[in-house]
Amino acid sequence: MQRPKKVLIVDDQEINRDALEIIMENDYDIIFAENGVQALDLMRRHKNELSAVMLDLIMPVMDGYEVLKTIQADEEFQGIPVIVMTSYEEAELEALRLGAADFITKPFVLHEVILARVARIIELNEGRRLISSAEKDELTGLYSKNFFFEYAERLFSNHPELQMDAIVLNVEQFHTVNALYGREFGDKVLKTMGSIIKDFLREKEGIASRFDADRFAVYCTHCDDHRAVLDRFQAKMDEFSPGVRVHLRMGVDERTEDVEPVLLIDRARTACIMARSDFRNPLRKYNEDILKKELFDQKLLGDLRNALADGQFRVYYQPKYDIRSEPPRLMSAEALVRWEHPELGMIPPGTFIPLFEGNGLITLVDNYVWEETAKQVAMWRNKFRFTLPVSVNISRADIFDPDLTERLCRLITNNGLEYCDIKLEVTESAYSQDADRLLGLIHTLRKIGFEIEMDDFGAGYSSLNMLSSMPIDVLKMDMSFVRNIENSETDLRLMKLILDIAGNLKLSVVAEGVETEGQLKLLRDADCDLVQGYYFSRPVPANEFEEFIRKEREQRVS
Repeated sequence: MQRPKKVLIVDDQEINRDALEIIMENDYDIIFAENGVQALDLMRRHKNELSAVMLDLIMPVMDGYEVLKTIQADEEFQGIPVIVMTSYEEAELEALRLGAADFITKPFVLHEVILARVARIIELNEGRRLISSAEKDELTGLYSKNFFFEYAERLFSNHPELQMDAIVLNVEQFHTVNALYGREFGDKVLKTMGSIIKDFLREKEGIASRFDADRFAVYCTHCDDHRAVLDRFQAKMDEFSPGVRVHLRMGVDERTEDVEPVLLIDRARTACIMARSDFRNPLRKYNEDILKKELFDQKLLGDLRNALADGQFRVYYQPKYDIRSEPPRLMSAEALVRWEHPELGMIPPGTFIPLFEGNGLITLVDNYVWEETAKQVAMWRNKFRFTLPVSVNISRADIFDPDLTERLCRLITNNGLEYCDIKLEVTESAYSQDADRLLGLIHTLRKIGFEIEMDDFGAGYSSLNMLSSMPIDVLKMDMSFVRNIENSETDLRLMKLILDIAGNLKLSVVAEGVETEGQLKLLRDADCDLVQGYYFSRPVPANEFEEFIRKEREQRVS
């Protein structure tokens, strides 16, 4: 059974309170106050339950006008409709100005009219609340995406003379912030961002919205200095969180032609994406270069499926050598994808992989690489009587594939391999962003028999102590730790620290990006297990890689 709606009756005259109770008690849960002070106290205590307030204007201690002013100034009360009770017609205009929703004339004569008016006001307000809940983002109080575009279109149509800017803001690495400091802290970051934008819009004509989890859009009159705006936002975020660096990035498009808000915002979003991870230049403005890049990206996205069908992707292999023996021994390899485009030539992986990752299409490329690699490992085994394990990458998007485990197991079975023949590399950032889901998946894969490697360790935001809880077999030390070990004592000590920690956790370590004999010697002296890099070979096609296998077989026989 539905509980009756709660109504607060505020009147200093007992006879009026009694009369209204008789009229309304069968339909509503009634509470009473004798003056404005009592009324505000009860409103605070019952603000989430109250459906309406029936308010007398002339009362001792605090009159109804003061109550209306207080309600008007306090956000927590503004969703509660107030029906004014008065015998003075001249009071109605002032009460309306102060936010009253309706009037009931004293003395109370037609009971049915009173009930009908109270019911109507409550129904209208509940309808308004439903609209408001859809209109505003609950966490930040900014407009929801659909309402934002509706109001932006109205601004555009009604004020074509205004030069408007579209601004899109992102919290950099927000998933990592959530993972490291908790969702409650992440929510506070978003609320603070909402407050910062609201303060900004008190000075500019415009509207704002929270898009997605951590993306904010602003449509406002033109700003002369967008860098100053971003610096202001960043400074306020730094004030909120002095102990944790929450980094913002901004994309901007200025209306220089008759461009509708949807397109303007989309361009600003593209510019904001271009500023991703560039801490030196977190502000980008949409321009012709970005337009060319966007068209280029769209071409790559459009060509992907044909490229897979036509065999334009090539799998290259880079050897990994065990440097604990002399001479070093070929122990495994990493599979790396290349794209030989018929019109554009060889496209660097740094160009298309981030693009496909951002659009969730990287899974198509990953599946192609897995299939080709498994076939190649099986072919080498049959050709050379030599099984060389090869590592393949698991992208963050792959983690959400419900058939991933079955798909990987089928690769092994269909090609007559062992589970240890295909090693699975997962980037460190994936551990930070989707830890729970990923940990469950990795536990399952390791139980089956796959070996797990953490790729690019040290390039992300995770702390070293995260390793103790990671179910991995191999740690791949990012090349940034290797690059300067010959010239920097600090980098050398960091490299040794990672090797010491990995040793204590019984993890093997692969050092990436080894290019010189000096680097190789320092890594060997520090008890590194394996290395890969240009010192031994760049990534090469499968037919060229076979020379490494031949040399290794000859070396082992001799």
